[in-house]
Amino acid sequence: MSVHVPVLGAEVLQWLQPRAGGVYVDATVGYGGHAAAILAAAPGGRLIGLDRDERALAGARERLAAFGARAHLVHADFAQLGEVLAGQPADGILFDVGVSSAQLDDPVRGFSFRADAPLDMRMDPSRGQTAADLVNTLPGPELAEILLRYGEERWAARIADFVVQARRRRPIATTGDLVEIIRAAVRAGARRGPGHPARRTFQALRIAVNGELDALRAGLAAAAAALAPLGRVVVIAFHSLEDRIVKTTFRGLGQHGFAVLTKKPVRPTAAETAANPRARSARLRALAREGIGA
Repeated sequence: MSVHVPVLGAEVLQWLQPRAGGVYVDATVGYGGHAAAILAAAPGGRLIGLDRDERALAGARERLAAFGARAHLVHADFAQLGEVLAGQPADGILFDVGVSSAQLDDPVRGFSFRADAPLDMRMDPSRGQTAADLVNTLPGPELAEILLRYGEERWAARIADFVVQARRRRPIATTGDLVEIIRAAVRAGARRGPGHPARRTFQALRIAVNGELDALRAGLAAAAAALAPLGRVVVIAFHSLEDRIVKTTFRGLGQHGFAVLTKKPVRPTAAETAANPRARSARLRALAREGIGA
């Protein structure tokens, strides 16, 4: 297994402040990079790792094997955090939200617009609708709304119209099929702009397929309820829609026994973004539960 370097690894430890004997949750454990660092920084501590992707969990089990029973991994979405913890208080909870580099780099998963593959995009391939299901069945106005709301795509209505026309001829089955439709829909001048013309559409469909924003809201609420006094929640978000939810949620909790620790999001260093360009959009925010009687 290749070792995946976690984004903002040092900053996560700085804001989460793992301590000996503590109980920690990595709500999006992925391949275990952050989890391994947390366990190493918390001698005798325990970590509960959640992920909806069984392939990622297999990688995490391998990476965290040296920690033995201190690491407990669960196949679950972080929206199920409250159910998984079942009343167990946590001293720290980490969310690293969005699609992982491993998922993007595996063409079979259908997350990337740079490789032709089945149009899937499910983080948990064992359940739920695929992106192909959405683009082949949703009415045009509903599809346009998804592209606008979750992708902030200025060409949403035109792309949706082109999708509806294309699927009348034959089903849209692959990422390559969808990319060609998007290229045709987006006017030439816009195609020459920065970034791939399919980027926002793929983001929007991925969020819709996986219910990511609703899951984030539910996960943050469960984390706040589970946090022990003086415990901390740390969230890494990668685009404005996620970060806005985190910022708004933290601001509201700041009026009810919590303290927002990061007035502005923490960003990666220049050295990290040079080594890992995908880190450049990462934004970290941290929250702490106040002590009893504080």
